[in-house]
Amino acid sequence: MIEIVAWILAISAITLIGAEYARRFDSSTLLVALFTTFILLSEIIAVKFAKFELLDYPIFAPAAVLIFSVTFLLTDIVNEKFGRMETHKMIFITFVCLLAMVFFIQIASIWPNAPFWANSEAWNKILGLVPRITIASMIAYLVSENFDAWSFAKLKEKIGKHLWIRNAFSSIPALGLDTIIFITIAFYGTMPVYQVYQIIQGQFILKWLTAVIDIPFMYLARYRLGVKSKPSLTGQAYA
Repeated sequence: MIEIVAWILAISAITLIGAEYARRFDSSTLLVALFTTFILLSEIIAVKFAKFELLDYPIFAPAAVLIFSVTFLLTDIVNEKFGRMETHKMIFITFVCLLAMVFFIQIASIWPNAPFWANSEAWNKILGLVPRITIASMIAYLVSENFDAWSFAKLKEKIGKHLWIRNAFSSIPALGLDTIIFITIAFYGTMPVYQVYQIIQGQFILKWLTAVIDIPFMYLARYRLGVKSKPSLTGQAYA
């Protein structure tokens, strides 16, 4: 449990570097770069299934689960500082990068192997799964990330106050959507149904744990970004 929390804290802390850059240069460039890097890495790392210990209870999920979960924090940070349109632009940029990654992996895969290269089987086992995982991820990604951007903006528009509510109640449903769509498309038919269910359950738990731990980082990011609390009609500042 402590190890999982420590990793989530370490990964989430990286987002503060992007927030600091955005404050200094009034630009989302580094936040977009971090978001894209996390997403692209997730496509490859997701090939490995990892065992996580949560209060001595074993949980099984793709190794990318913690990295990918933090992308929703990045989405909310960009949304808070630069708005919904900039967030959708970031999602689109990363989608194009995903297409490019799959394209170049496919090109590398169909080139004949050098006669002295003995790692063809390893390549196929790891990167051969990437196109299916990426297709699953693209569908889940477009649905969940855009839902997160839309719901965060709507919550900000409707309730205004309480950043933690906007952060949690946009990210947690989006993470649930992503899990069901991604795991079903990526792995259904490659393993018994009960294992697919186990992986969905594991992803739910770890992603929601990440979403909760990320809430303080959202406040820290907003503080570093210099985003002012919006005054309410009663004169009280929204949190």
